[in-house]
Amino acid sequence: MTRPMLLASAILLASAGSGPAQAPGIQPSTPLMPNAQINELCGRLGELMDAGGVAIPDLQRAAAPVIENTRQNCIQLRLRPARAQVTYSLLTNLRAYLALADSVPKPFPFSEAAQQQLTELRNDANRLDSHFRALIEARDRQLTSPDPANLARYAEANRKLPPPAPGRPRVVFFGDSITDIWRLNEYFPDGDHVNRGISGQTAGQLVQRMQDDVVNLHPAAVLILIGTNDLARETPVTTIESDYQMLADMASINKIKVIFASVLPVSDYHKDEDPTYERRLQRPPAFIKALNDWLQKYCTQRGYTYLDYYTPMVDPAGQLPADLSDDGLHPNAKGFRVMAPLASAAIAKTVAPPVTSEKPKKRGFASILK
Repeated sequence: MTRPMLLASAILLASAGSGPAQAPGIQPSTPLMPNAQINELCGRLGELMDAGGVAIPDLQRAAAPVIENTRQNCIQLRLRPARAQVTYSLLTNLRAYLALADSVPKPFPFSEAAQQQLTELRNDANRLDSHFRALIEARDRQLTSPDPANLARYAEANRKLPPPAPGRPRVVFFGDSITDIWRLNEYFPDGDHVNRGISGQTAGQLVQRMQDDVVNLHPAAVLILIGTNDLARETPVTTIESDYQMLADMASINKIKVIFASVLPVSDYHKDEDPTYERRLQRPPAFIKALNDWLQKYCTQRGYTYLDYYTPMVDPAGQLPADLSDDGLHPNAKGFRVMAPLASAAIAKTVAPPVTSEKPKKRGFASILK
């Protein structure tokens, strides 16, 4: 290890127990930055570090490994947002760069523009430190939350919901953000369709909500669309399948008919608008296809309705068409217009009264007179 790198390590160890030194007049508007803001910050860090190497020639050589590590951290955060371990690594590399910038000889006179760039980097380190601490606190709250599945979201709405009307079968749409943002009353104005989607949820969280948000509402059927967030979180496919089975079993025990919807394809068509819209690395198309294949076979074996959104919503490149989504993940109005008739057909097939094959017996003249 070079002398500047040793010095940077020593400075980092000495300051490990202390909090961030807030620059005068710099107060971040919110500690927890959204993914788009983190990506923007990463882009700016790269620019400032490259500029630092021009202003301080010795820094370019000494900090080359740190700059490369920073770039790799930013790539990882773009592909897997809000990862605490990667965020901490990015913060560590940024502090190491600043330690090196303080230790290497600077040209005299040192330009005011270069000094402002270093000040901006220090401010960015403070912002990133605050973001990292807020990220850890948010994760701690999730782990210790008394309501990890967010049962409170629909508690009041469930209490106010009247029982199903006779002859008007109720269907609960159950899922994540794709269901949550779907304005069912606009697409199904004549049906008793109840939306119980919550953004960001996984199949395991639906299992926890099944009793309160589905069973207790006494629907004729439940339409389940879940799994894309499980794939993004690298949940094993076998675990997702197990959660599907538990959802189906709970519905069947309570005489609720089951409609399983396929996981939708995703796309990278909008990543130039926002780097977080690069979806296929988080949700590999092969994994989506494999999960849907299993789900279709499972529905066939158990007699459940399989609602295939995937086939009519995937293009020849294996992606969600750009005009059906504005972010590569969630359907837009045009996407929901593709989905709505498919859902209506699946619901009609599932809750329609059974067709009897027995023909009515003809009554003879003598029996009529009796």
